[in-house]
Order: sequence, then C-alpha cells, then structure tokens
Amino acid sequence: MESLLSLSFDYLSSFDGVKIRKGLRQLEGFLAQICLSRTSTPADRRKSVASDGVAKTGPKTLASLSEDPAFREFYKLQEGFEWNGLMPHPTSAVLAGKRLLGKGSNGQNDLLIVATLDLLQGILLIHPPSRSLFARELYMNLLLDLLEPTSCPAIQSAAILTLVTSLIDRPPNTRCFENLDGLLTVTSLFKARTTSREVKMKLVEFFYFYLMPETSSLNSPTSGRLKRSPSKVSTGSEGKNGLEEEGVRTTNEKQRLLGRYLNNVEDLVQDLKESAPFGASRA
Repeated sequence: MESLLSLSFDYLSSFDGVKIRKGLRQLEGFLAQICLSRTSTPADRRKSVASDGVAKTGPKTLASLSEDPAFREFYKLQEGFEWNGLMPHPTSAVLAGKRLLGKGSNGQNDLLIVATLDLLQGILLIHPPSRSLFARELYMNLLLDLLEPTSCPAIQSAAILTLVTSLIDRPPNTRCFENLDGLLTVTSLFKARTTSREVKMKLVEFFYFYLMPETSSLNSPTSGRLKRSPSKVSTGSEGKNGLEEEGVRTTNEKQRLLGRYLNNVEDLVQDLKESAPFGASRA
C-alpha cells in the first residue's frame, strides 16, 4: 500500500498534466477498491445469479468498511504526515490542485481540477480528521479561489461540494471560512448574472447547510458590489498553532452574518426549521 501511495504522490507532485491525471486515477482506483468492492457470501452470489444470471459484488456498508483490513491500514496511514493525501507535503492532492489553479484555465486543466476536487471530497468523507487542515488559511483560500467568477461552472460546483465536506462537524473551519470573507465570496457568486443555474442551486443548498446550528467538533460523531481579494489573509484572531479556536455559532448568529451580504435570509431560516434538510431536526 505504501509503494502505491508513494507512486501516486510522485505523479501528483509533477507539473505535467498527464502525470497528475495518472496519480489521481491511481488514488481513485485504490479508494474505489477499498470502499466499493466486497467479497460476497455464497448466499449473496446465489441470489445475484438467480436474479440475472451474473454474479455481482455490491458496495460495502459503512459498518463493514471500518472492519476491512485494507481500509484500516489506509486510515492509519492517513494519520501520519508522509502518506496523508491532504497533508502539507509536496506530493499532496491539495497542492496538486493549487498548481493546476496557477496554470490557468483550459479544458484539460479544468478537468484535472474537478477530478482533484472529487478525490478530496472522498478523502474528507472517509477520513474526517483530515478536515481539520481546512482550518488553515492556505487550504481554505484554495477552495475560495476556485469560487471566483472566472472559474468554469464545473469547477465552481465541485468546489462548493468540497467546501461543504471540509466544514462538516468542524466549527474552526467555518470560522476560518468566515474570516477569509467566504460569505462574501459565495454570495457574490450567487448574485452574479454570469453564474449558471446549476451553480446557484448548489449555492442555495450551501446556504441551508451553513445556517444549520453547529456542534463542537470535539463532540461530533464523525458595478459597486463588494469583491473578495484572491487568497485573502485573515484579520481575525487566531488560536494556538494559527488555528481558529473552537467555538460554535447558532443559526441566529449565522443568519446575522449571512444577512450582511444576502437579502431574505430569514426565509431560508424559516424553511430550514420547517423542512429540516440534511436530516436536521425541526425547531
């Protein structure tokens, strides 16, 4: 496993798009093999063959995934510096995305950025501790830079989903997002006439997600419009090691913050309470 990860990270450290794509595919295939394939029982195989004549293996359940030796080894490696796909290492997927961003926009480069963001989403979901890296300005700024109007809709949509996965059960990440004018970034993109309908729908979903009440990550289960400067440096106070201190905000507090940039936020809050999206409990 270590040799495979080493080879993948070597490819990701390259400035050659072909090698970066190869590294992404290797990591994607590795994670897919761990998360999707499973050894079927004789009863499963008989049932599958009886239904359509072809034996199939289905995806693992979340419960069985944690018992898989390969997954447990991958999870253990993610805890270390050298093999974490998100760590501040020259061969990390995050910095590969940053290099791609610096190369400018073209069709092939855009596809690689989207593939990198998709991979990051998966890693952040199966390895929640990696989300803590997005309490750092370097990584949060990368996501916010991808949400500029100059990015293509596919990149904007993928960046929104990656932003959501980076904020799940991580209040310090949300504070970093706020301090870097993240709310200004997403609302400006939402208001822009050039923003596609699909991206605007994802932004509305993000607003609902953002307005949900927070819980401490320690207790978690798992024109004259304002413009944000790219890679803005936070002016907010920071805690130990440059990370925002733990602290949660209520829906009302976040409503006031979002209301600085967006009208009718109270309607979103009311709908949030009545509809309970994302499995939120009704007030």
